[in-house]
Amino acid sequence: MSNLGGLVQMVGAGWLMTSLSDSSGMVALVQASNTLPIMVFSLIAGALADSYDRRRILLSAQIFMLLVSAALAVSAYFDILGPWGLLGFTFAIGSGMALYNPSWQASMGDIVSRQNLSAAVGLNAMGFNLMRSVGPALGGILVAIAGAASAFAFNAVSYLPTTLALWRWKPPAKSESLPREPLGQALGAGLRYMSMSPHLLKVLVRSAMFGFAASSAMALMPLVARDVLQGTALTYGLLLGFFGLGAIGGVLMNSRVRSKYANERIVAAAFVAFAAGIVILALGRHIAVSAVGLMIAGAAWVLALSLFNVTVQLSTPRWVVGRALSVYQMATFGGMALGAWIWGVVAEYQSVTTALLLASIVLVAGAFIGRWIGLGEYGSLDLDPLNTFAEPQLRIDLRARSGPIVIMIDYVIAEEDVDEFLALIHRRRRVRIRDGARHWSLLRDLENPDLWSERFHVATWNDYLRHNSRRTKSDLESFEALLALHRGPGRPRVHRLIERQSVPRHEDFPLKPVQPDMPQH
Repeated sequence: MSNLGGLVQMVGAGWLMTSLSDSSGMVALVQASNTLPIMVFSLIAGALADSYDRRRILLSAQIFMLLVSAALAVSAYFDILGPWGLLGFTFAIGSGMALYNPSWQASMGDIVSRQNLSAAVGLNAMGFNLMRSVGPALGGILVAIAGAASAFAFNAVSYLPTTLALWRWKPPAKSESLPREPLGQALGAGLRYMSMSPHLLKVLVRSAMFGFAASSAMALMPLVARDVLQGTALTYGLLLGFFGLGAIGGVLMNSRVRSKYANERIVAAAFVAFAAGIVILALGRHIAVSAVGLMIAGAAWVLALSLFNVTVQLSTPRWVVGRALSVYQMATFGGMALGAWIWGVVAEYQSVTTALLLASIVLVAGAFIGRWIGLGEYGSLDLDPLNTFAEPQLRIDLRARSGPIVIMIDYVIAEEDVDEFLALIHRRRRVRIRDGARHWSLLRDLENPDLWSERFHVATWNDYLRHNSRRTKSDLESFEALLALHRGPGRPRVHRLIERQSVPRHEDFPLKPVQPDMPQH
């Protein structure tokens, strides 16, 4: 129901702008103003989704968008809305979606098992695109009969069912042994995790490129309806509906396609298919021809974006999934916002047809780029917490926020195993930094060259505990391989140190008494 309202509102806003301004760029900016906030605010929203109660975030976002949509409806009804005012309202609604989306997407993994997550993402896309097949047409009818204000009012009412459902949803409470990570630190942890995950970086590049080029269809569709097909708001709604029908077809073939083909082949095919669809849209002069192009593009849209989404979710542990999804959405919707503006400028100074044809060339290039930055497979990673770390008993009366903490781990490595050790410790370095370590280094003893020491810093003792809680089962294999190379007695020795840059007073390093009758040193 909420998706239906959002699509009706999108038709109302896009068509209203065609009557408020003759500029093709302003019409395209309606799409950009709706997606730009997702690029700007998603990272903060992702950090909030990982740190706070997702249900409360979802409820807050829904209520905010309801109020903004109601204000937009009132402004349109009393005819006090100008082009920039309309963009301001759509930007505000997009800001609500930026807050909502990471918590919504991350909540799927809280509700269904890992095995069913791909199907859940597909079902979510199905729900949206079912509404895309009827919502725009309904929006066109409402705008044609009662004006844009009725579309905005419909959208405001559509938030109520979701708000009620979220109000009644009672997710299981999470028990956290560590205090909540500060927002700035959480943002840095999310960006660090993404930067140290090459597989995810490939997803970001490809999704940004796809969003940039594919946004041409959505941004220029009001102009296609008005100028190319000489139609009305209903024509625009029908075009969006055909795109939605194609997307439903993409959802239905999704699981079958994924079972037969590798991820990169699916993504490359989606790029090429979307390019073919918008070429047909650009050259067609009848709504039936445009419908064929849009249905092809809609199927490609779902195949690409749902695969990107699932890849991010299944390649990311739960502690950082909200931030990972937010960075993915920043890349995708940032590309869409930039593309919507650029294709609008091209349409204004050249033509709608030229803009769509240029976008198709970018899409074909995006398919070929997969030769160098192709998507890998994601099914084999076990990202459940390892939960084997036990907090050590300290003899120093250390506070949770004391630091910086220096960790050194000693390995005894035979000369013939050095090459294998260096390859494994390189992978270990990436995991350490990904999970919060700083200033990682590898040391070799000059007098005892078999002795190697891995060294890194964390800001506080709490951060050290948090660092170890982030270790996943998929990390265990490389660590066990390191243990197998260790030739010393027992396990590698771990030194946990607190660093001081100047000579402290004795009382800065008190010792806990081990026995009540033992003196302190």
